[in-house]
Amino acid sequence: MNIEIRTDKNIQNSDRLIGYVRAELTEEFQRHSERITHFSVHLSDENGDKGGDDDIKCMIEARPAGLKPVVVNHRGPNVDSAITGAIDRLKRSLEHVIEKKDKPRAQQPSYVDPDSSKDDLVDDQDE
Repeated sequence: MNIEIRTDKNIQNSDRLIGYVRAELTEEFQRHSERITHFSVHLSDENGDKGGDDDIKCMIEARPAGLKPVVVNHRGPNVDSAITGAIDRLKRSLEHVIEKKDKPRAQQPSYVDPDSSKDDLVDDQDE
């Protein structure tokens, strides 16, 4: 599982941040590790030095093997909450996509043959 982390000019990319993101992704997606080939995490501060509510944005793209990439976004007041929120959203989205692939729609229900008569369907209850 390859994990790529990028930040914009307003967020300091450090070994501590990289380690934190890698640990969180590895912990949350360990059971799907053989299915997910790549994670791309991008952190950005929408307002720069101005500050404000929910101005930190975390975008995570996951590439499951044999499926289209799944991308989620989450905004938070700080880096930690933005990352945690994006991971939660990604977990729900990936589980949905993987379940959909593993368990395709059930067989269509069998309908009653219109040529059969009602008598064929009713048991002999009068006897």
